[in-house]
Amino acid sequence: MKQIKLIFFLLVFAVVLLPACTGGTANSGKLEVHDAWGRNSPKAAVNGAFYMTVVNNSKQDDSLLSAASEACSTVELHEMYMMENDVMGMRPVPGGSIPVAAGETVELKVGGLHVMCLDKLVEFTAGSKIQITLVFENAGEMSVTAEIRDASEGSMNMEGNGG
Repeated sequence: MKQIKLIFFLLVFAVVLLPACTGGTANSGKLEVHDAWGRNSPKAAVNGAFYMTVVNNSKQDDSLLSAASEACSTVELHEMYMMENDVMGMRPVPGGSIPVAAGETVELKVGGLHVMCLDKLVEFTAGSKIQITLVFENAGEMSVTAEIRDASEGSMNMEGNGG
């Protein structure tokens, strides 16, 4: 009788444990931020920008609502866009937030969406790290560390704008 109870216990244990061990990734069901970085610039440069990849592994749409950093007086969510005469412009994102649909990835990158640091309080020196607090509608607050990289590592040089 003890063997039957033991077998039953092991069978139940296996049925409960097996789904946790198969499929997906260790972070499935979560919102993740990868490869946060910013471009180096002297403190005299008024603004800077941060870039990153946001992956929504959950089954629920989310939105990046805001960001903050002690390295900046003000932080806004921005986008680059094409103005008249094929000139690039920069503005706060329409609606004030960046949607991240369930199961999708949104890349904040040079020449596109980014986190804008207005009135920098520190020099962005290559190799330094800056903490950023991101606020998502559903995932809540998330702290990320942005590594400051040499400007030559970016794919587009937006002279003087930092974005």
